[in-house]
Amino acid sequence: MKAVEIQNMSFSYGHSLVLDQVSFTIQEGDFVGIIGPNGGGKTTLMKLMLGLLKPQKGTIKLLGKKVPHPKASVGYVPQNTSHNIDFPITVEECVALGFLNQKKDPKLISWALEQVHMQDYRFKRLGELSGGERQRIFIARALVSSPRIMLLDEPSSNIDVGGQEQLFKLLEELNQQMTVVVVSHDLMVLSNRIKSVVCVNKTAHYHPEREVTSEMMRKMYGCEVDLIAHGIPHRVFAEHHC
Repeated sequence: MKAVEIQNMSFSYGHSLVLDQVSFTIQEGDFVGIIGPNGGGKTTLMKLMLGLLKPQKGTIKLLGKKVPHPKASVGYVPQNTSHNIDFPITVEECVALGFLNQKKDPKLISWALEQVHMQDYRFKRLGELSGGERQRIFIARALVSSPRIMLLDEPSSNIDVGGQEQLFKLLEELNQQMTVVVVSHDLMVLSNRIKSVVCVNKTAHYHPEREVTSEMMRKMYGCEVDLIAHGIPHRVFAEHHC
């Protein structure tokens, strides 16, 4: 089944065209990285997929159902999850917020925490956790709705390199159960984990391989691009060893 199907979709903020005639399909079980320059429309695209924004043209379907759909089986982890971390809430209480209007199920909370390897933290305060640990809790919050698609917007921001590696390893594990779609600016982390790439810069192009090629980068940015790897600017494409 098609997890995501977008046809001839365009969106503008006022008179500013952000996405133009976007069309691509993501199959169930895929692990997709959405990449592109700042201001290219990545986060806007994800909000459109969630039904938080409505396109002026075209259609978006998730699992065969036109967005927005109240019963679409989708989990969402927004960016900037470091806000309000001092709010007096426990890990368990935070995960329970994922039930929204549904009855809270303690067994599902336990299951979600086990999925992200955080079951021993359930009674800790959210503010006591590291950035990577908090991100796992927000993923658990999304998991309690038993999604078939997980959408994450810049999940590795504000996490150190070691935490990023652990996070994407977790997403790789979750991908065995669901489709995972990640917006990220961090090409070096994504390239080792994802199965395919959507390049977004006003338009969008789906690439069924995980390799980030020089041609893809030129199409996205309109020029040659140096990537920063190991602290040194150089071009890194396909398999890379130092």
